Amino acid sequence: MASPQNNTVSLGTDSLGKLLARYSIPAIIAMASSSLYHIIDSIFIGHGVGGAAISGMAVTLPIMNIASAFGAMVGVGAAARISIRLGEGNKRAAEDILGNAVLLNITLGIAIMLVFLFFLDPILLFFSGGEASAETLDYARRFMRIIMFGNIITHLYLGLNEQLRASGYPRKAMYIMLLSMALCTILNPLFIFGLGWGIEGSAYATVIAQSIALLVQIHHYTSKSSFLRFRGRSLRFKRHIVSAIISIGMAPFLLNVCASLVTRFMNTELLKYGGTGAYDIISTTAFDGNVGDVYVGAYGIMNRVILLFIMVANGFNQGMQPIVGYNYGAKQYGRVIKVFKYTAICATCVTTFAFLVGLLFPHQVAAAFVDTSNGATDSAMVDVVAQGLGVAMMVFPLVGFQIVAGGFFQYIGRAPMAMFLSTTRQLLFLLPLLLTLAPKYGAMGAWVAMPLADAASVLVATVLITLQMRKLRRQEHDLHFSR
Repeated sequence: MASPQNNTVSLGTDSLGKLLARYSIPAIIAMASSSLYHIIDSIFIGHGVGGAAISGMAVTLPIMNIASAFGAMVGVGAAARISIRLGEGNKRAAEDILGNAVLLNITLGIAIMLVFLFFLDPILLFFSGGEASAETLDYARRFMRIIMFGNIITHLYLGLNEQLRASGYPRKAMYIMLLSMALCTILNPLFIFGLGWGIEGSAYATVIAQSIALLVQIHHYTSKSSFLRFRGRSLRFKRHIVSAIISIGMAPFLLNVCASLVTRFMNTELLKYGGTGAYDIISTTAFDGNVGDVYVGAYGIMNRVILLFIMVANGFNQGMQPIVGYNYGAKQYGRVIKVFKYTAICATCVTTFAFLVGLLFPHQVAAAFVDTSNGATDSAMVDVVAQGLGVAMMVFPLVGFQIVAGGFFQYIGRAPMAMFLSTTRQLLFLLPLLLTLAPKYGAMGAWVAMPLADAASVLVATVLITLQMRKLRRQEHDLHFSR
């Protein structure tokens, strides 16, 4: 078996296709499992607690995404920097980054926990758009209080897993994430059904599972056999390291925050205008029921389906990260360009497959989430999902390229470009289009806003990545003739 050090060195010598498969497959499995876990978790809560608890969970989702975005910011930023330093052959600097990432995650974890616990009620009201019932908000409050007390654990768990991948342990990172998901899946029914703890049981299951996974990670980083280890000299804040971590990690942070805000406004616009457009499947005048709730539920289903494929595409993106970072640090620019092309092709295949599923089997996809025998409301929701998927995914084959382009700029240390690409789709394009089109065209306006934003962000990414590839080719050419 190759040593951990040989694993990192091989990033600069092995076949790029083989390396991408080695690092991407574990990441894809882990991320797809995470997405599937959230679906299973919702089923347990729905059957064990009730529909109001599901609504409470829906309110907490964007809040949890923002909280974990801070952990992702540190994790992704530190992982990118570690890969570059390992490519330069500077192991000590990589361990200094690891130590600073741990301290930063602990500091941010405590700060965010205190803010969210002290201001939990106004935060919940904001993300519910002021429309949620008292019962729904009570479930959300009870769930979030427990989750927030475990926030430090979540930050460390997510961050250290990113650094595991960057330091040559993609399979171990996958196994640890799968361990956390498996424990959650076992503990959820035990706590909810067996012990009768209700929605609090689900929160406890999440925190306990992540705590056990974190212990495994700590054992790894304190083991003498590990390539990168916790060192006492590294557990001191260094301003230039913290600044470098945050500058790169700001891109995924902004992406998560913008996605949470867009979800909040999408739900609000659908509650107001769903069913008012001429092309909407069900209308406020012809449907006996709360039309807005139907459209919000349909968007929730669409979001889960789209997110599943995006997470698979992101698996290739994460697999690319250590390869790009190492080779960029080693100034092997030709390999950097090639692995970007391979990754973009793989991610595009995933999003093209997603487009075909949404185009050819929209009713079947929707029916997997909704039991149409329950009545007219659920049947109408299936029809709305079918229409929404067909429209929202019109240019989805191109989205894979945009995902990889955004990640690429992170991994080579181009923080401003990474941040810009992270905000283009959600903040610069989708949100203005949503707020403009939904009042005029109802739910159809909201659906149309999604592919328009995708097309615009892909165009921007294409221009920026073309300029970056030209720069890398010039650097490769200059290095070749200087040797």
